[in-house]
Amino acid sequence: MSDYHVPVMMREAVDYLNIKKAGIYLDGTLGGGGHSEEILRRLDGTGRLYGIDRDMEALKYATERLKAYDNFIPIHGNFRDVDILIPEDVMLSGAIIDLGVSSHQLDTPKRGFSYHEEAPLDMRMDRSSGITAEEWLNSASEDEIADTIYKYSDERWAKRIAEKIVKMRQESPLKTTTELVRAVDMAIPKAVRRNIQGHPAKRTFQAVRIKINEELDMLPSAIESIVNRLQIGGRLCVITFHSIEDRLVKRTINYLRNPCSCSPNVPICTCGKQPKLKTVFSGVKTPTQEELEQNPRSSSAKLRAAERV
Repeated sequence: MSDYHVPVMMREAVDYLNIKKAGIYLDGTLGGGGHSEEILRRLDGTGRLYGIDRDMEALKYATERLKAYDNFIPIHGNFRDVDILIPEDVMLSGAIIDLGVSSHQLDTPKRGFSYHEEAPLDMRMDRSSGITAEEWLNSASEDEIADTIYKYSDERWAKRIAEKIVKMRQESPLKTTTELVRAVDMAIPKAVRRNIQGHPAKRTFQAVRIKINEELDMLPSAIESIVNRLQIGGRLCVITFHSIEDRLVKRTINYLRNPCSCSPNVPICTCGKQPKLKTVFSGVKTPTQEELEQNPRSSSAKLRAAERV
């Protein structure tokens, strides 16, 4: 198994895709290529797999790792643009999306995702485009920073953290992850910090990362775009890593299961909106105890699966 990124719930997720040997599949978040390799192992020479990632480091690594597979097609981009990135006549047998940040991104200080190492405040998954966390934190209004931190992490101290960030940048622009951690530490009361499970800056870093990469704003439409590319019977598996992400995925899948907009008082549907999905299992699947022991970072993972109807 690659040490670039440890894929979470790899076999379970690929099992639920119900792989057809000659099928056409999509890994929308290629990462280190773990899920992709498991899919490719189950395909024959006529099947193929598209692997999309906006992180060029991940794309290069996975392309090298999977070079033995002639039926693997790597693509630099964002899975939200599936209609642009994959030929319009291609219908998918299944797709997988593994959301969040990779082990490699967390463990590479220069990327700016980790609150454990001092590094530039970057946090972009695609380092070739978009604004950095440094640029945003030093230009956004106090209200915008507070709203973002609360919206994307449920951080109860969001307002105080935003106030501290603005106060610090008035003296000198924030440039490093260490400075952002210090802002959080100074904003959250010491008595509260002592009782926080995990690092006090975890939620703030999560929220800023989500903002910089527009991870959640595009998720519902991205999922629907992929679903529209699924053949009847094709499956979509989505792995999430925090409650806000999972709620959004759940809501999107439920809408695509029952898109009817008619009034509950109307006995017969007249809007004409037909279901596009059915769930493969109720609720979510979580990592096994064995996986949790081998990969503690998988502890918050949740897997949902749905099938095109």
